Amino acid sequence: MKIAISGKGGVGKSTVAGTLARLYAAAGYRVLAVDADPDANLASAIGVPKDRWSEIRTISTERRLIEERTGAKVRGFGQMFKMNPDVSDIAEHYAVRHAGVDLLVLGAVPRAAGGCACAESVLLKSLVLHLVLKHDELVILDMEAGIEHLGRGTAMGVDIMLAVVEPGQRSVSTAHRVHEMARELGVRRFGVVLNKSVAPADDRRWMESEFGAAAVLGAIALDGRIAAADRSGLSLVDLGFTDLLAPFQSLQAALISVSEEKRQ
Repeated sequence: MKIAISGKGGVGKSTVAGTLARLYAAAGYRVLAVDADPDANLASAIGVPKDRWSEIRTISTERRLIEERTGAKVRGFGQMFKMNPDVSDIAEHYAVRHAGVDLLVLGAVPRAAGGCACAESVLLKSLVLHLVLKHDELVILDMEAGIEHLGRGTAMGVDIMLAVVEPGQRSVSTAHRVHEMARELGVRRFGVVLNKSVAPADDRRWMESEFGAAAVLGAIALDGRIAAADRSGLSLVDLGFTDLLAPFQSLQAALISVSEEKRQ
């Protein structure tokens, strides 16, 4: 299953992505968590200790790798380079493993002058395409709001685009834009998870009125323990609070149902 998670900055995308990754790993799944947000925070949400952060290599800054695979110089202009570089072994060699989760950090896609493609962006987009269409593991993509790394071919391999939404109009508007972009790219299933809610029942009804009841897959209440875990760089799974994990487990169950529907 391939899950892409998006939403407005600060809504808790990485917390949702990291917690789901840990829950799936604990359930015996082979999990690859991909941090595709330029503001990379997924390592902390997964619970990778700070003393291991130096092991994490950001693909977009791996100059030697980019030049070797594309045949072009980084930040060069007017060059010929491979449009389909070999990326099949990158996850194996660059992912950092923690608690059963393989973490791969992509970094930002450079925005070349005049809209031209560049070696870095070609490598990253080829890598995401490979991970979504050919990788055997369960893949969770922690995206930025603009779903920058997804092209049409890639998006059509994503099983669900999940938008994390906090109870505010700006967050809801962003989720509607993500939904529209995902639909234009051919993503067949869109879902919403409400986060940071002080009144989950009321806020869920609001989300259902905005996106439809079937699209709202979960609701997570505002909880100081989540912020405390974030400050400490801990995964929610490591805290050991069953009540705190319950809404994430319900979301996981809903996503598993989506996967089963696809197989039928």
